[in-house]
Amino acid sequence: MSTPRIDVEKTGGVAFVRFNNPEAHNALTSQMWLDLRDAALGIAEDSSIRVAVFRGVGGKAFVSGTDISGFTKFTSGVDGIAYEHKIDDCMRAVDAIPVTTIAVVDGWAVGGGLNIASACDFRLATPGARFGSPIGRTLGNCLSALSMARIGGAAGVGIAKRMVLLGEIITAQEMLDTGFLLKIVEQEAMDAEIATLTTRAAENAPLTTRASKETIRRLALGTLPDIEAIVEEVYGSDDFRRGVENFLAKTKAVPKWTGT
Repeated sequence: MSTPRIDVEKTGGVAFVRFNNPEAHNALTSQMWLDLRDAALGIAEDSSIRVAVFRGVGGKAFVSGTDISGFTKFTSGVDGIAYEHKIDDCMRAVDAIPVTTIAVVDGWAVGGGLNIASACDFRLATPGARFGSPIGRTLGNCLSALSMARIGGAAGVGIAKRMVLLGEIITAQEMLDTGFLLKIVEQEAMDAEIATLTTRAAENAPLTTRASKETIRRLALGTLPDIEAIVEEVYGSDDFRRGVENFLAKTKAVPKWTGT
C-alpha cells in the first residue's frame, strides 16, 4: 500500500495537484491536509503559475473525505473545534490561490472533497461523478461556518441542505444543471478538455484574475458568524462518538441518534 500523499507537478504555467491515496478513495490524512495547504501557498508564491488543477489519482474518486481514524482520539468537543480550525486553515489557503483553479472530479467528491471542489473556480466532472456531505447519516459531526458558506455559495443553499440535512448524494447531471459544474466530460476526453480550459484561463490578465478572485472571496467568505459553541456541542456528543465507531466498523445502517 502506497503512502498517502499530495503530488504537485508544474507544466508550463499550470500546477497539477493530485490527491494520491487511491486505496482509501483519496481520503485525506491529517498530513495530506497540511500538504494541501502548503501546495496552495506554494502556488500563490510562484508568479510563473497561471492555473492550478486539482484531481484525484485512480479514476474512482476526487477526494472521499477525511481519514477519520484520528477522530477516535477526540476526548471532548474542544478537539472538534481544533479539527475544524485546522481544516479552515488549510482551506483558506486554497481559497486564497490568486490564479484560476479547476477541480476535475472522477467518481466521488464527498465530505472534504466537496469542500475542496467548492473552493475551486471551475469544476469538470465525468458522467459518473457523485457529490455529497452525508455526515448526518454517518459520523454525526458538523461543518464550520466557513465550510458551510463555501459549499452553499458554490452549490446553492438548496443543494447544500439536501446534502447535509437529507444526506443525499447528487449526480453530476444535477450539479451541472445547478451551475456547480462547468461541464460533464467523458473520461477519455478529459485531458483534452483540461488542456483547452487551462490554456484559455492562462491567457487572462493575471492582475485581473487576482483582483477578481480576491473580491469574490471577500464578498462570499469575508464575514462569518462565530459558531464554536455549536461545533463543540456536536463533537462532544455521544452521537458523534457512536457515529465514528459505526463508521470504522463499516456498519451500513444509520446509527440510532439520541441527540445527546
